[in-house]
Amino acid sequence: MPYPPFFDLVPRLRLRDPLAEFLGAFDGGLVEYGYLDAVKLAGHSCPTVASAYWLTRQALMALYGDAVPERGAVKASFREGRSEGVTGVIANVVSMLTGSTTDSGFKGLAGRFDRRNLMAFDVSQPLDLRFTRVDTGRTVDAEAHLRHVPADHRMAPLMQRCLTGVASPEEAKDFRALWQARVRSVLLDHGDDPAVFVIRPAE
Repeated sequence: MPYPPFFDLVPRLRLRDPLAEFLGAFDGGLVEYGYLDAVKLAGHSCPTVASAYWLTRQALMALYGDAVPERGAVKASFREGRSEGVTGVIANVVSMLTGSTTDSGFKGLAGRFDRRNLMAFDVSQPLDLRFTRVDTGRTVDAEAHLRHVPADHRMAPLMQRCLTGVASPEEAKDFRALWQARVRSVLLDHGDDPAVFVIRPAE
């Protein structure tokens, strides 16, 4: 399954999932996710999927510090409705990484491991996303400003030619390369850029 090599350069996220440990899926419940997992979930690689992966990773790192983040123990809330804009795409990635769901997730076993009601939409909050540790109540707000990572000027006209079916094979190849080059820049050139990725303690 060939894919752009930079996928493997994006730092991974290591979590501990108590449910996975309880049921013997992973020794110690330790599981790792990478950007490729987010791409597989979404079915494509784009700046939105990239920002969803990176915001979640960075927010969990901020919440847990040197400790391994616990999957299934973080609430995630969104300022917009689940059907607005790209909120649903982002929520799918957040859910994969945190285990958080609305009312459709795992119901738990004997009162443990319940993954429901850990995700909410249309919440009044200052930034697009909010992550909260269930055990301590510690909270961070998060948001991505992808406009600060501009696309190559050739990409829009090439995309239009591809969408209308008039692009040559070489033009289609160039479009795909330019598209993924921007995704790469978002993750690897701007991953620590506070103008692009905002992670801050909730007020």
